Amino acid sequence: MYPMKKGVLIINLGSPDSTKTSDVRKYLREFLSDPKVIDVWYVRNIILNLFILPFRPKKSATAYRKIWWKEGSPLIVLTERLLLKLRERMDIPMAMGMRYGNPSIESGLAELKAQGCEHIFVIPLYPQYAMSTTETVVDKTQEVQQKKFPGLKIDYMPPFYNDDEYITILADSIQEKLPEKLDKIMFSYHGIPERHIYKTDKTNTCEIGKCCFKDSNPSHPTCYRHQCYKTTELTTAKLGVSKKQVMQTFQSRLGNDPWLQPYTDATLEKWPEKGIKNIAVVAPAFVSDCLETLEEIAMEGKEEFMEAGGESFTYIPCLNDSKEFVDFLENKIQKWQ
Repeated sequence: MYPMKKGVLIINLGSPDSTKTSDVRKYLREFLSDPKVIDVWYVRNIILNLFILPFRPKKSATAYRKIWWKEGSPLIVLTERLLLKLRERMDIPMAMGMRYGNPSIESGLAELKAQGCEHIFVIPLYPQYAMSTTETVVDKTQEVQQKKFPGLKIDYMPPFYNDDEYITILADSIQEKLPEKLDKIMFSYHGIPERHIYKTDKTNTCEIGKCCFKDSNPSHPTCYRHQCYKTTELTTAKLGVSKKQVMQTFQSRLGNDPWLQPYTDATLEKWPEKGIKNIAVVAPAFVSDCLETLEEIAMEGKEEFMEAGGESFTYIPCLNDSKEFVDFLENKIQKWQ
């Protein structure tokens, strides 16, 4: 038997093709039609057809225009840069795909298949596991593989929320950007509905708020809330700052159902009246800067905080295509090979 030729596919969330309202609508339709994102079918249909698609694309297009680069979507451009740096480092076929939008997961697998690859290492660029991130990426990749490339063998890189190398480079990236005058560091993670936590728990042992801080629990490998708190805990320890100087929040909620709390926007509005007026914000649920970090946090979040009486607001960028993050992924690929 000859060894199977290997390849690597890195997968990120995705982005509209442009800031045109029509392209944003197309992207939102695909994204919000995913049952792993909005998991109640009748709610999904009502929200999409009555509330989001008639009105949201225009507003979202305006938001995208605020952060759009000359080269294109920041998330796409940053993922391309990351891929280019990995290709320069390693002699193995590599491609990229997006869960939603272009380039697709199918096109990424097709690119690797055309180069003769038979064994693929898929890297979902999500530190923490969630139904609407890692799980939907794996599901979509398996669906494409079974329909289009049944001969391909695929392995997946697991979530790296507690990986010591990842925690070290995350902490170093935060430390480098911390301002001298600092009252609090906010770790803002993308929010999800509480029911998603229970849906991903196949062990039926999860109780939100009761098991997240335990050293171990059968639900932890798929518990987004636990993994977020673990990332915050480990990074705080690596930074060497007091736990009292750090707070974790959740952003980007949609609808009226209970979502993970505390909420980022509400916290930013309340902090100044509590004397917390000089802050730094980091978004460790993302490895690539995107609409949720560049517009929602660095622009809207800052505006909310400053209007409430804040004095200084420092947004700390994602790891993006930094040398340290490239090193991290290179090490993971080498271990897989």
